[in-house]
Amino acid sequence: MRKILFLCVANSARSQMAEGLAKKLYGPEAIIQSAGSKPSHVNPLAIEALAEVGIDITGHRSKSVTEIDPSTVDTVITLCKEEECPVFLGKAERLHWGLPDPAGQPGTHEEQLQRFRDVRNEIERRLRSFSNI
Repeated sequence: MRKILFLCVANSARSQMAEGLAKKLYGPEAIIQSAGSKPSHVNPLAIEALAEVGIDITGHRSKSVTEIDPSTVDTVITLCKEEECPVFLGKAERLHWGLPDPAGQPGTHEEQLQRFRDVRNEIERRLRSFSNI
């Protein structure tokens, strides 16, 4: 069984979308989690971008990396690009997928949502490649 933890600073956008996408792609054959070093809230645009592809993350919450039991993780994937990524102290394979933060940039709602779509699509592409789906 694959056990993946997605890490980002706020656990609000990239890592939340990665968790939702991975759960859909891998199903019950994997334990999928996300967390951050400075958790905040799940970004509404992340919720909207995943809803467009049939994934509901409205029940997700932003979590601290300190809440994660190391025994439930064998692969850590960090998603930070501009920021310093959080550290996970458990024993696990580590991968880094440096993706731009789609949040907090100016623009219309549609322009902002498009940034989330772009990151969502890239995460899905990498997940499919990672698992050979």
